[in-house]
Amino acid sequence: MSAAPLLAVRGISLSFKGVRAITDLSFDVRAGEICALIGPNGAGKSSLLNILNGVYRADAGELVFDGAGFTRVHPLEAARRGIGRTFQNNALFKKMSVADNISTGLSRFARSTLVEQALGLPRARREAAAFQAQVENVLEFLELQPYRDVAVGQLPYGLQKRVELGRAVIAGPRLLLLDEPMAGMNDAEKRDMSRFIADINRDLGATVVLIEHDIGVVMSLCHHVVVLDYGRKVGDGTPAEVQRNPEVIAAYLGTVH
Repeated sequence: MSAAPLLAVRGISLSFKGVRAITDLSFDVRAGEICALIGPNGAGKSSLLNILNGVYRADAGELVFDGAGFTRVHPLEAARRGIGRTFQNNALFKKMSVADNISTGLSRFARSTLVEQALGLPRARREAAAFQAQVENVLEFLELQPYRDVAVGQLPYGLQKRVELGRAVIAGPRLLLLDEPMAGMNDAEKRDMSRFIADINRDLGATVVLIEHDIGVVMSLCHHVVVLDYGRKVGDGTPAEVQRNPEVIAAYLGTVH
C-alpha cells in the first residue's frame, strides 16, 4: 500500500437546520485499502459519503483527494476525479436489462453525438463497440452473464445490488464509496458481495470506503475501520484495534467505560 493517503478528511463538520450531523471529523484512507465506516444509525455515515461525492457541502473543513484539496466538489466532478458511488437504496432502471444498466455508468464518457449514433457513423460505432466490451468484462467479473438481458426489476435484491456495483466500477474509479452494499442480504449473498468487493480492491486496484453494520463482515473484509457516534469519531484503526476500544464498545452497547 502507498504511504500517502489517497483521501484525507480534515475537520469536516455538517449541520441540518442547526442539528449537528458531523463534528470536526478527520481521518485518512490510504491507497489500496478497504475502509469501513461503522456506528449506530444516525451517526453521520451516509452524510459523510454524500460530502465525499459532492451531494452535500460541508459547513467546515477540507477534503484532499489524490493530493488535491477542496471544500466542495460537484457529483459529476467527483466522478471525473475518479470517485464512484453506490447508494443505500438501489438507484437502478428497473425496466432496463442488466447490461443496459451497467452501461449507463459509461454515459459521461460518450463523445459521439446523437446524430452520429442515429446514422451509425464510424466514431459512434467504435465507441459503442468499446463500451460493449467494457460491459461484457464487468458482467464476467461480477458473474452476471446469465442475467445480462434480464430486466433488473425481475432480479432478487442481492443480484440488483451487484448490478449497481457493476455500474459503479465500470468507469474504473480510484475511490469507490459503497453505502450499505449488503443491507437486506442473507448470509450467502453477503459472502458473495464481500468476495466481489475484495476482488475489486485487489484486482481492479480500487480503494474502497464502505458503510456496513455487520461487524463480522467488517472484521473479515476491511483493513481499516473508522467508528462514528453522533457525528464524532470515537475509533480509528485496524479492526482488531477498534474492537478493543472501550469508547467504541460504549457507542455500540450503550455502556459507560
